[in-house]
Amino acid sequence: MKRKILFILTAFVAFLSLSAQTAAPTMTIVTADGTESEETAYEGSAPLKAHFKANPQDVGDYTPLYEWRIRRTADTSPFLIRYDEDIDYEFTESGAFVIELNISFVHGTDTLEFVMDSPFTVNVSESQLEFPNAFTPNGDGINDIFKAKEGYKSIVSFEAAVFSRWGKKLYEWRDLDGGWDGRSGGHDVPDGAYYLVVKARGADGRNYNIKKVINILRGYTEEGSTGDI
Repeated sequence: MKRKILFILTAFVAFLSLSAQTAAPTMTIVTADGTESEETAYEGSAPLKAHFKANPQDVGDYTPLYEWRIRRTADTSPFLIRYDEDIDYEFTESGAFVIELNISFVHGTDTLEFVMDSPFTVNVSESQLEFPNAFTPNGDGINDIFKAKEGYKSIVSFEAAVFSRWGKKLYEWRDLDGGWDGRSGGHDVPDGAYYLVVKARGADGRNYNIKKVINILRGYTEEGSTGDI
């Protein structure tokens, strides 16, 4: 009887030791402006960087074997599998994604499988990009910079340039948050019409080839209005 009790106690202790192996995975999202936040589900615009950490706990003598899987929600098979403890991934395409972590804790012939209760999810919006028709670089702090309208989404490549009516390039920029102040060569250009050329690509594969006339209207005052001209 004593041997039987000892055997049961030994098995129970071994079970407790085995079942203690677990993990607390995290997903940290880094947006285009550098803002970081820890999330379990996220909706946003591409490009979107994410850092995934397994955070194994109470490993003891066990060896954790990691398997990260990233797939589209509509698919059953992952398009990416990685075996590192922590991984980084940049979402550059629109759509809904699922990120799962499986861990096998191995010690001799003993193996404990860890599976996330709920996977991480990331939803990347479809692209959007628009520009106003005019701006008023008169130093009143309103509409002084010509740039993309607020609300642009999931633009993964971008370049823009402004030309005079004679085809001379006056300014160019490649940062979506950037823009033109109505100056060239250190001087204000005259009021009037200029030509905007934009080439951009969205995370949904959409190509933007924008060619339009824009106007400088320094004499226009908006008295606190922030609407587009």
